[in-house]
Amino acid sequence: MAWQGLAAEFQQVPAVTRAYTAACVLTTAAVQLELLSPFQLYFNPHLVFRKFQVWRLVTNFLFFGPLGFSFFFNMLFVFRYCRMLEEGSFRGRTADFVFMFLFGGVLMTLLGLLGSLFFLGQALMAMLVYVWSRRSPRVRVNFFGLLTFQAPFLPWALMGFSLLLGNSILVDLLGIAVGHIYYFLEDVFPNQPGGKRLLLTPSFLKLLLDAPEEDPNYLPLPEEQPGPHLPPPQQ
Repeated sequence: MAWQGLAAEFQQVPAVTRAYTAACVLTTAAVQLELLSPFQLYFNPHLVFRKFQVWRLVTNFLFFGPLGFSFFFNMLFVFRYCRMLEEGSFRGRTADFVFMFLFGGVLMTLLGLLGSLFFLGQALMAMLVYVWSRRSPRVRVNFFGLLTFQAPFLPWALMGFSLLLGNSILVDLLGIAVGHIYYFLEDVFPNQPGGKRLLLTPSFLKLLLDAPEEDPNYLPLPEEQPGPHLPPPQQ
């Protein structure tokens, strides 16, 4: 019964958050059970473009390391802030949210080539946190009961915490940088004099993922209207 309740609760999570979190957990479980090896997942340009192992363009965003504190820490923030974005500023805009993932993933992959970064899931998490924090500037965040500060400081607090754990902050800086580029192009530049939206979600994504908009001029047939219906007249 507990599993049924957990599954029912998970079904209430928005689709993109549910899919990405599940993919991360299943990938880590497969590595833990030795069904997969991290060497099959990491980003390697030579293997992608010469050996056509194109799945590495995706799988490097799904592996957060072996089961342990770092994994659960990252999953907590991925789930929380991905969901808050999807239920907040991206509510009803699934295609735009997926496009943000695609934009961030492509840009991180290109920039990651310069720093020889092999796994970019943590950078994607940092981007999600950064975008949420910039769109929620007045929200106060309680950081594990230790610190309380305004939301825009959260990405930097996470980077500091990652440094305390002995991790490289290069991945966090990459995620913050890409998050800032997205935020500037989507939220800042269009509101400047002479500015316009440069990040336009492709139409096929909207057709595939978003509910069709209702025509305000549509008049429903009598049988489609609520209320009692009279039987057709007898001939």
